[in-house]
Amino acid sequence: MVNVSKEGQVYECEICGNVVVVKEVGGGELVCCGEPMKLIGG
Repeated sequence: MVNVSKEGQVYECEICGNVVVVKEVGGGELVCCGEPMKLIGG
């Protein structure tokens, strides 16, 4: 489980390709298409 830990992190959904950039840290896990998103940068 990868929890959001800092602003600017970039996550991608390996199923549909959605990309999310963290603007405000809440500490939770990002999920898309029913699966955890993969941290790819930041």
